[in-house]
Amino acid sequence: MEQTLHALAGILQKAVLTVGLLLLLHFYLKAMLFGPLEKVLKQRDHLTRGARQAAEQSLAAADKKTQEYEAKLREARAEVYKEQEEIRRRWIEDQASQVAQARERTAAAVRKAREEIAAEAAAAQRSLTESSGALADEIATAVLAGRSSEAA
Repeated sequence: MEQTLHALAGILQKAVLTVGLLLLLHFYLKAMLFGPLEKVLKQRDHLTRGARQAAEQSLAAADKKTQEYEAKLREARAEVYKEQEEIRRRWIEDQASQVAQARERTAAAVRKAREEIAAEAAAAQRSLTESSGALADEIATAVLAGRSSEAA
């Protein structure tokens, strides 16, 4: 059993040395590899968060500008529609004015034509009245002359 204990003590001595080397390796790697690696990972995480925040801010700004653009576009469309409506209203008023003027010209032409017709009718009536007396005299003379030539 003593041999077993000696063998075990030798194994333990080698194991203590191995455990010591493992602990030394652990602290060395922690200080030289994992510390800087963790630092780099934290920086990357910080930069990633910053980039995400910057991207979110850019998206918010772009969304705001898009809304402003759409509002201005709606205003411009409304203004164009208003101008078109004003032009259409003026066109209708102008058209109504031209129709009224045409009606006035037509009514004036009708009045003038009626006056001319009335004047011509009055002149024809006077002419008929004047010529009717002379015609009556001629008829009477012709009738009387015809009777006297028949009687003879």
